[in-house]
Amino acid sequence: MAQSIEGKIAYITGAGRGIGKATALELAKAGVHLGLMARTESALEETAEEARTYGVKAVTAPVDIADLSSVEAAISSLQSALGDADILINNAGIGVYGEFLELEPGEWKRAFEVNVFGTYHVTRTVLPQLIEKNGGDIIMISSSSGLKGTAKSSAYCGSKFALQGFSESLMQEVRPHNIRVMTLNPSLVATDLTFGDKLEETDTSKYMQPEDLAEHMVSLLKLDRRIFIKQSLQWATNPF
Repeated sequence: MAQSIEGKIAYITGAGRGIGKATALELAKAGVHLGLMARTESALEETAEEARTYGVKAVTAPVDIADLSSVEAAISSLQSALGDADILINNAGIGVYGEFLELEPGEWKRAFEVNVFGTYHVTRTVLPQLIEKNGGDIIMISSSSGLKGTAKSSAYCGSKFALQGFSESLMQEVRPHNIRVMTLNPSLVATDLTFGDKLEETDTSKYMQPEDLAEHMVSLLKLDRRIFIKQSLQWATNPF
């Protein structure tokens, strides 16, 4: 039997656009109150305003997840305004692509600072709230690139493979606290992370949409507490 998530509190990173924004709005439709985090405050406020039309609370906290002190300040602000989280959606991430020898060391480092350490910072800060409640959900947005390496994606794939190991280990560790850790591994999604500046001029109708993943996440969160899907891989039917 599906459980209701109405009235729960979700913290979401990368909530200003793409998958994060779509997830925030889908959760708002389900009656979930939102703590929204991203680097761009104006984008966060747009998401929050739209979410509030569904009658939920939506609080914003600009943050650079690569910086632990920034994360701690943002989470403290959300906690004061909303209360402890029931759900954490680790969505924020960056794409770094190019020939291995052409990528500068700083570019490689930045991929790990955001995709791995950023997710670590947020999870480390929020997890005590879930442990205190003896329950909750953490969803990691990884990638199919975290399961299979591809040419010219060494930095991105490397960071997403690291996220996979982190998620798997954490999943096993927090199960005694009734906390579910679930990882999504989508292939190409119609976002600016995938298409960059060409998003507006590209026919993305055959690709997965952020809303597809948002609906999937809500369905996972509604599963009875006795079960969870630790990893799911999403593909568009035929985008080519």
